[in-house]
Amino acid sequence: MPVTIHLVRHAQGLHNLCRENEAIHDPRLTQIGEQQCETLRAQFPHHKQVTRLFASPLRRTLQTCLLSFGYKETDQVPQHPPVVAIPELQEVADSPCDTGSDAATLKQEFAALVDLHCIYDGWNSTPEWVSWSSKVQDLHARAKKARLVLREMLEYAGEDDHVVVVTHGAFLHFLTEDYYGVEPARATGWENTEFRSFQFSAVEGCGPVPSLIETVDSWERRHGDTPRPTPKEQQKLQEVYIWQLGQFIAPEGSH
Repeated sequence: MPVTIHLVRHAQGLHNLCRENEAIHDPRLTQIGEQQCETLRAQFPHHKQVTRLFASPLRRTLQTCLLSFGYKETDQVPQHPPVVAIPELQEVADSPCDTGSDAATLKQEFAALVDLHCIYDGWNSTPEWVSWSSKVQDLHARAKKARLVLREMLEYAGEDDHVVVVTHGAFLHFLTEDYYGVEPARATGWENTEFRSFQFSAVEGCGPVPSLIETVDSWERRHGDTPRPTPKEQQKLQEVYIWQLGQFIAPEGSH
């Protein structure tokens, strides 16, 4: 069986409280967000199978990953390797709340708990780079790169391994190529600390960019026997979502 990848949206951050808070640079979790992490930690059923942890390098995603899946002597969560911060997993906009802290700050705050070898000086201050552009075609390209990075990092993972990836609500739609279930006037169909489980469509060699396919159990847990959207339906859903997202990333940013 292929590696199972549990994708998680971060817990509630200060920027989630109101649009004005989107002006906060790289905000932390709220107290409610920390409580959401404790709930996820208690309810997540696969702790013993998890072998790797990955997260976007923003504070709220790193905090969510550490609080929800990090090792504690007081419970049964196993001691995993450090969380690996992956820049390609950051959110879709360049608003202050979606702009990460510099490498030195992250090292000071998280170095003991997070593997920051992918984080370089200036990673968060180059909006002119296509890599971090909020243009739709560039977001699709970054999502493809993120899937390739994850596949490469999981090349030697065992078939029964489970891994966790903590990222952001809007970017999750590009990462999964799934736009089903987004309500009008929202930038994401994912709730804070919601997790869904996926497997790569192809995980070996250096072939085409793989897609992430939601597992049957994960889909049925959320939707019962509702059929999945067809590719043509997903294309239409994507068009609607891109229009909705534009209301958030221009001019004020997204979540």
